[in-house]
Amino acid sequence: MTGPTDEGRAAAGRRGRRDAAPGPSTVAGHVGALPLVEHAPYRPERTLPVRVELVRQLRRRRTQVAFALVALLPVILWIAFELGDDGPPGGAPNLVDLAKGSGANFAVFALFASAGFLLVVVVALFFGDTVAAEASWSSLRYLLAAPIPRARLLRQKAVVAGLLSLTALLLLPIVALLVGTFAYGANDLVSPTGESLPFAAGATRVLLGGLYVAVHLCWVAGLAMLLSVSTDAPLGAVGGAVMASIISQILDQITALDELRDYLPTHFGTAWSGLLADQIDWGDMTRGAFSAVAYAAVFFAAAVVRFGRKDITS
Repeated sequence: MTGPTDEGRAAAGRRGRRDAAPGPSTVAGHVGALPLVEHAPYRPERTLPVRVELVRQLRRRRTQVAFALVALLPVILWIAFELGDDGPPGGAPNLVDLAKGSGANFAVFALFASAGFLLVVVVALFFGDTVAAEASWSSLRYLLAAPIPRARLLRQKAVVAGLLSLTALLLLPIVALLVGTFAYGANDLVSPTGESLPFAAGATRVLLGGLYVAVHLCWVAGLAMLLSVSTDAPLGAVGGAVMASIISQILDQITALDELRDYLPTHFGTAWSGLLADQIDWGDMTRGAFSAVAYAAVFFAAAVVRFGRKDITS
């Protein structure tokens, strides 16, 4: 008995295909039966939500290390005070002696010790690293191809960097108040001029001082953001903003500059010390806040223009 011929097998195959249930085909010319999927319309205002960017930044190691250092600084200062020797008896009280007087005084010392450099580095890190890091990872062009409008990308990153900076700047005096109160008690805050304030009022003044430092350092944030959109090296953006602050502080010590020092962005950096007096002096703090906001507005505007015209290749 002979098997089926080739023609018989081909005919059977054709009959089997005709009898099979019809279904959607991906062959060119037969896409009409494919189901249509309706996609949501593109809305630029919904791209890169703040929550998503905030989670991304909180998961980064540099964010975690920065918050850890800020929180550990009061503990390190307390250990240093305990290991150090007391001043000579009968001498004039210094800042360290005042810091040991109460938790509020300890927080004042911690804020004074860190506002000129450590907190500058923290703000410069959050703002200077935010865009330059994406460029160094070659992921910036993919974010823009999502597509995320450039202005929105810059705004969302600036908002998240501002939230992180404000949290770090307020974390320092809060932790310092807790550590100082635990170590030295809830006594009155005594200023270097001899004026004293109740602990509650003193703690409130310290927190207000932290808020002023946050407003004052917004010029650092603007400069760091401008440098961040101008370079692909995060260290260059962060270091450039910190270097500018250091140079400004050095120039502020040159008394020969006289009234020109008033235009330096760091000139009113310690104006929050007026909060420690019984009668608050708002003059220098108002001028310092206005100066910082003016510098920040110029730097942020330049960053928007620069980023909008920049050729993104990384």
